[in-house]
Amino acid sequence: MTFYIDTKKAGSAGKISWFLKKCILNYSASWNELVFLCIGTDRLTGDCLGPYVGQQLTRQLPGRFHIYGTLSHPVHALNLCDTSRHIIKRHPQALVIAIDASLGQKKHLGYVTIGNGALYPGAAVQKELPPVGDIHITGIVNTAGMMEQLTLQTTRLSTVISLADKITEGILAAVPSSVQNSCFIQKL
Repeated sequence: MTFYIDTKKAGSAGKISWFLKKCILNYSASWNELVFLCIGTDRLTGDCLGPYVGQQLTRQLPGRFHIYGTLSHPVHALNLCDTSRHIIKRHPQALVIAIDASLGQKKHLGYVTIGNGALYPGAAVQKELPPVGDIHITGIVNTAGMMEQLTLQTTRLSTVISLADKITEGILAAVPSSVQNSCFIQKL
């Protein structure tokens, strides 16, 4: 199940929070910690959504959850496999929430998608990368079709920042910073 949220509409951060909680509650395996895997690079405007969200989460949730992928330490195609192996080894009982930019239909530009199941990073630009995460969140930053690499290079930064802000706001509402990881898990 994948949910689409139009971030241009009022209350979109609340919807992101609600759907994220729904996905967490529908996750069937047992887990004891949350890991946010924020994928992308700061070298392409259209692909910096994940690291920007990771940067914001690191500032807002210092030390409360494990966050991989920030603007200064991005997780991208060259280090994704190593990072994924590290997460599995270091956090074997974690629920991994993968966050990335995506390309989509013109009518979905500015939407956020949330769903259960793995994220397939790099699919829009024909990169063969392993699926990651147990829950995925994507921000549709531009339209798919042709010349995707150029599309990512010419994506408006304002679109990326707006989507990243809404995603961050939704995550913060779903995972309050005032609770410890174990308390949050017990409430679910």
